[in-house]
Amino acid sequence: MDNSGKGQSGGGAGHGAGPGDGKRGRPRTGGGILMGRPFGVPVYVAPSWFLVAALITWVFGGQLDRVLPELGRARYLVALFFAVAFYASVLVHELAHTVAALRFKLPVRRIQLQFFGGVSEIEKETETPGREFVLAFVGPLLSLVLAGVFYLGMQGVEPGTVPGVLLAGLMISNLLVAAFNLLPGLPLDGGRMLRAVVWKISGKPMTGTVAAAWVGRALAVAVLIGLPLLTHARGGLGDGDSESLGGLDSLTDALLAAILAAIIWTGAGNALRMARLRERLPHLSARTLTRRAVPVEAATPLSEALRRANEAGARALVVVDGQGRPAALVREAAIVGVPEHRRPWVAVSGLATDLKDGMRVSAELSGEELLDTLRATPATEYLVVEETGEVYGVLATTDVERAFVSAMARPSS
Repeated sequence: MDNSGKGQSGGGAGHGAGPGDGKRGRPRTGGGILMGRPFGVPVYVAPSWFLVAALITWVFGGQLDRVLPELGRARYLVALFFAVAFYASVLVHELAHTVAALRFKLPVRRIQLQFFGGVSEIEKETETPGREFVLAFVGPLLSLVLAGVFYLGMQGVEPGTVPGVLLAGLMISNLLVAAFNLLPGLPLDGGRMLRAVVWKISGKPMTGTVAAAWVGRALAVAVLIGLPLLTHARGGLGDGDSESLGGLDSLTDALLAAILAAIIWTGAGNALRMARLRERLPHLSARTLTRRAVPVEAATPLSEALRRANEAGARALVVVDGQGRPAALVREAAIVGVPEHRRPWVAVSGLATDLKDGMRVSAELSGEELLDTLRATPATEYLVVEETGEVYGVLATTDVERAFVSAMARPSS
């Protein structure tokens, strides 16, 4: 499955797989137990995976008891092996997305195996609908290839044995993963393929996202209603011996349907929100958000520095050295924390943060490039400079955050 969004603006980008995968949204540092770094991309196992692995072990173990009763309690060890092998298949699905992204020079933050599958968190959106289609399709394609491999493996073992049952289960599981992810609605891989097709036809990526997101919401409703109805119809064809389990099966399938529907609905909504934000990002530029600043020496009393700023109509203070070169930025939060009656006796140097290389940003930056630069060196204020090196002013992260809120609040065109 695939969750769309980008790591900068509040939603992380990624492709996911599984019968209801997580999200492609922002995620974040950590994320569980680090298992390795294939292709240089960290792979994490989220704590929720252990819950699902236990559930798969219990359910598959019950099925093994009917097929291979001679296993006894050892059936749960076999079932646990199946759960691990299934998630290894999901990891292969995710690695397919990751390798494709890296070939398109799209950075991948991490892969996470979690509650209902996996997520590949890709930092940037593809530049063309063709690449978007390929990036989405390779995951289900690899799941289909794995299903074929397991099918071929079945031909070399006896049916009704432990290897035969495991290979059959893995074949069916990968077929289900591929089929589910090919459904044409976000946040599934099929939704991203639909987005690419509509993008290609309309010439507008936002049009593709809107279409695929609304189809995703329709799919969520279909899953919520259709899965329990399918279970009920299947139960109606059973014999009397299964009636005692019918209620439990119906409840389990209804709960599964609700979880899947919620994941799909939420993922589709997140894809819409993040697409709208990306559409508005170019309007967020360092030049328009920068505050005018006045230079002050380190020993200048805060009250005098504020007086100069007021006279100049400035809202920021830059501490300069003896040659007039910027050396530090006075933090707005620190100014607010100094009572007015103490300001004549407090030097600005005590309220300033030394400038690091990453705290100097170009006035020409805008949109995602600006966000990438700010995220690389987290700070509360940044020195904004012209291409000539001349100081343009100070950019406060609070102003960037307010601009984001304003952008999201504007109605879509």
